[in-house]
Amino acid sequence: MASRKINLNGFKCECCGHCCSLSGYVFLENGEAEKIAHFLGVDVYEFTERFTMLAPGRTRLSLTEQSNGHCVFLEKNNTCRIQPVKPIQCTGFPYTWSSHDLLDGCEGMRRMKERDLAETQR
Repeated sequence: MASRKINLNGFKCECCGHCCSLSGYVFLENGEAEKIAHFLGVDVYEFTERFTMLAPGRTRLSLTEQSNGHCVFLEKNNTCRIQPVKPIQCTGFPYTWSSHDLLDGCEGMRRMKERDLAETQR
């Protein structure tokens, strides 16, 4: 059975942390390292040394992960330590990128699926 595309109108992040808890690359765009470093109160060199790595291809920086695969900035209560300055890749979810693994565990997406199901049953 083919899966239906979910209507993202009205998507609201439920701060479940699921999108930050799966292993993968969080690429930094130009200027984001400096912005995050300033927010954390460290210089950009310390920030890049402690919190980033070179991504495949060695042309971009990616945030590092905790030993369990979670984003280095995901707190125990599922909040983002750098929320006000988080990378554009993070703010784009689920509009500019997503994956089935992420969508299946995301509370906001679960609510969207429930809403879509209820609308189709009317």
